[in-house]
Amino acid sequence: MTERAEFLANHEPFRGLGRDELERVAASLVERVVPAGEMVLVESGVPGTELYVVRDGAFELTHKQAVVAILTGGEVFGYPTLLTGLPPEFSIQARQDSTLYVIPNEVALDVLSRPTGVRFVAGSLRERLLDAARTMRALPDVVTRPVTSLIRSAPLFCDPDATVRQAAELMAAEKRSALLVRARGGLGIVTDMDLRDKVLAHGLSPETPVGEVMTRPVETVSADALAPEAAIAMMAAGVNHLPVVDADGRVVGVLSASNLTTLDGRSPFALHRTIHSAHTLDDVASAAADVPQLFVDLMASHLDAPAVTRVLTLLHDAMTQRLLELAVGNRGEPPVGFAWLAFGSAARSELNLISDQDNGLAYDDADDPSVDEYFRLLAEDVNEGLRRCGFALDPHGTVARNWQWRLPLSKWRAVCSRSLEGKDVNRLARASVAFDFRQIAGDLPVARALTDIIRAAPQHSRFMSGLAELGTRTPSALTLLQRLPSYIDIKKEALQPIQNLTRYHAFARGITAHTTLERLVAIREAGGLTAESEQLLHEAFVSMLHLQLRHHAHAVRAGQSPDNIVDTATLRPLTRVALHEALRERAAAPKRFLRPAAAR
Repeated sequence: MTERAEFLANHEPFRGLGRDELERVAASLVERVVPAGEMVLVESGVPGTELYVVRDGAFELTHKQAVVAILTGGEVFGYPTLLTGLPPEFSIQARQDSTLYVIPNEVALDVLSRPTGVRFVAGSLRERLLDAARTMRALPDVVTRPVTSLIRSAPLFCDPDATVRQAAELMAAEKRSALLVRARGGLGIVTDMDLRDKVLAHGLSPETPVGEVMTRPVETVSADALAPEAAIAMMAAGVNHLPVVDADGRVVGVLSASNLTTLDGRSPFALHRTIHSAHTLDDVASAAADVPQLFVDLMASHLDAPAVTRVLTLLHDAMTQRLLELAVGNRGEPPVGFAWLAFGSAARSELNLISDQDNGLAYDDADDPSVDEYFRLLAEDVNEGLRRCGFALDPHGTVARNWQWRLPLSKWRAVCSRSLEGKDVNRLARASVAFDFRQIAGDLPVARALTDIIRAAPQHSRFMSGLAELGTRTPSALTLLQRLPSYIDIKKEALQPIQNLTRYHAFARGITAHTTLERLVAIREAGGLTAESEQLLHEAFVSMLHLQLRHHAHAVRAGQSPDNIVDTATLRPLTRVALHEALRERAAAPKRFLRPAAAR
């Protein structure tokens, strides 16, 4: 026999083949050199169409970035995806410069369909699944892992009158990246980035007291928080260190960004950092392409729905901020201060997988017409970048490249003030969007100026009446007999009415909280809801939000485009009952709110 045929004859599933059959297989194969690090198959990637035999070298078989097995000379891979036509369940990457025998589709299927081939496939699959199970069980469960398990050492403290030099020496000696400061007004923190950005960059003396460069107040996380919760808190605060405090308020350690990024390569925090370090628009779009699978992972991890939408919102913010930085790098520094505003679900931190982009831009007043031209081009860059990242342009044109949503700050004030007059439906609809805003980039102080106008809303009865109508305009999704319809638009018929109604009652009381759930709590505290009503509306909203996200995750797993149309006949009995109860509560919601004083 030829050398190739003799090699195959010593390994399964070729061992039982006759001489002529072995020669036929050997004649059909192609020898392929694979350099170290090259991927042959990618988990959840393109289905394979060939059978691979390791001639020499070694390959890593990985699942969810965990090495399950090392494949060496004579071992075979690629048969599960070849036989099923489905994406690979494992990734295969060359561990060193290696050589493969690649057997074409028809020949491989003939070998694997024989009795010896069937036994080989069944035995090998069982062995690799067991290997994968053992490997995954041995890994820390990121979702259920408490933050205290990530702390490597006791917290390091100093006094505020210690010098920067002493602080740096202490951090270097203890190999720490953060130092806590016991200050009279509360806990402070100094990090290695502070020493670089606040001391070295500004030429401060090494004898400067730490109290002058520390950050205070300090964001903290509870000792009983889980790793994903800490990652979300760290992303939201925009920091790289979080002191961990126990039930008595004692600091038990400091959690760093590196603690979280090493947990899971596809974690929210790792993706957040990848976005912020992107060098080009293509890099940002490439990182954004990982969001749907991350979303599916978060849903499979049983993270609660508001936390999932919070993660998606933070990632959207990171993309927007990085796209703005890239656009400024391309267009030059802004001629005046500006603020990038998010509206709608992004403003409420309730973004989902199919949310479109609703945004605007405010800039400092200037007489030069070239100023608006600069921001028009900047907005077009960012709007197009977000579209590339999966956020479609708002069909109603609520995007910053539209001049109506890109205005000097004085005109924003004027537009919002005129909106309170409530003279026409279009102006009212625009106000309902614009008043749901959040600044996510830029240094122009917009929040105070627009918030003062929003707080004046209760004095404008016509505007408030129109806003109240938006909250009650959508009829109940239940039939006249209080039964579930065959199909329901979970956004328009279930979630949006509660969002609109809650916005109205929040504005009527001068409440400027951002999220729907925060508004419900604030309305209760202001006397607009009983504790029982607030709890029922909270549970109804979260229940329907969870159903919406589950519906999206199911579509992604099935390779379909997510939508908001739920076929109620496909829901499990308990889910149908929960949806029915949530919709009944949504229908009863207007009666649960107490009328604000301004509307009496």
